Amino acid sequence: MDTLVTPAWLAQHQPLVKLVDASWYLPASGRDAKLEYASGHIPGAVHFDIDVCAAKSDLPHMLPSAEQFADYVANLGISDDDQIVIYDGHGLFSAARVWWMFRLFGCPQVALLNGGLPAWLAAGYDLQVGVSQPAPGSFHAHAKLSQVVDADYVLQGLSDSQTLVLDARSEARFTGQEQEARKGLRSGHMPGSHSLPFTNLLDASQCLLPLDELRKTLAPYLGQGEVITSCGSGVTAAVLVLALHLCGDDQVKLYDGSWSEWGGRQDLPVAAA
Repeated sequence: MDTLVTPAWLAQHQPLVKLVDASWYLPASGRDAKLEYASGHIPGAVHFDIDVCAAKSDLPHMLPSAEQFADYVANLGISDDDQIVIYDGHGLFSAARVWWMFRLFGCPQVALLNGGLPAWLAAGYDLQVGVSQPAPGSFHAHAKLSQVVDADYVLQGLSDSQTLVLDARSEARFTGQEQEARKGLRSGHMPGSHSLPFTNLLDASQCLLPLDELRKTLAPYLGQGEVITSCGSGVTAAVLVLALHLCGDDQVKLYDGSWSEWGGRQDLPVAAA
């Protein structure tokens, strides 16, 4: 199974995979992921809530423990040997975060529906209404926590010429021209980090760019040392991880606290413009 699958591929293989609707939306969007899932989802899909499958923290949807993830996933009817396809209602947004989580917890047989629910609908396929309640599965998680870093690790990396910190937020947020939506967060970016909005990796249909275009966009960052990705709260940073993975870099680290932590801590440096 490839990392990215099309609606046609999914329609053909649908009975053989476990489908996960990983939709999550920013509070300001006014969208309710659970309500939208119940109103219509790809047949057989279960809903994965990144705010529920999360560690207890003042920061949003921080990575859960391996035990918590395993219990949550098993209750969605997913087992160790299942092939999994993940999608979201945006096209490619929060699904990348859940794809990253599955891989982090030892499940490599996981793919993303390129273009998500919009692509499925555009291809003319039907939806299912209601909430799926599958029988529990059996899932065992083994965390690769070396791929997750904290603020101290990032701070050290910013002064290391062999480390690149990539920020997936919009350029306006990176430069501080746009205020952060979460209260108490400073505007700007980590000094020495690089702006790479995740939207630069998507086409007009919210599909990931073709591989040759991805490689051109990511060329300045490939083979240049260790890469750490960050964003607002650890969601779209996973889109950068996904794109780098497709370009052959599987050693990328993700800063889970991202700007929700960095921008809220007065002891960490912030730059603007």
